[in-house]
Amino acid sequence: MIVVYGITDKLNPIKAQLSDLLHGCMQSVLGMPEDKRAHRFVPLDRDSFYYPAGRSDAYTVIEINMMARRSPETQKKLIKSIFRELENKLLLSSIDVEITIKEQQPYLWGFRGMTGDEAKDLRYEVNVSLPKCHIFCFVSTFNIQLRQTTRI
Repeated sequence: MIVVYGITDKLNPIKAQLSDLLHGCMQSVLGMPEDKRAHRFVPLDRDSFYYPAGRSDAYTVIEINMMARRSPETQKKLIKSIFRELENKLLLSSIDVEITIKEQQPYLWGFRGMTGDEAKDLRYEVNVSLPKCHIFCFVSTFNIQLRQTTRI
């Protein structure tokens, strides 16, 4: 589920395009099916939305709630994909966008009368881990550093 916050007169005109853009990124990076779009838009009055100095009224906060287990590389790829698409398609400057991924363990998700860890029929991958070569490289680097430390 994605929740998007912004100032009403800036967010409302782009909601449909923004939803398409966000879902496109979720599909291309995470493999989400077309029918798994769950977006909530929260338009706010200017006096109810405080944001950092140096930002414009187009300042937009995007919170992405997802089941844990995706690799940091996958999450970073999603964030960067969203930034790129926002700038290219909606002309929304990255200085005016904040993206947060909030992960919860699958057992903390409830849908269709079950919890996420009980769902066996998802049409997308949740348990995305690092490629084996990255794990090996990390372990090898760690071992080298450990050996160097123990020699001293």
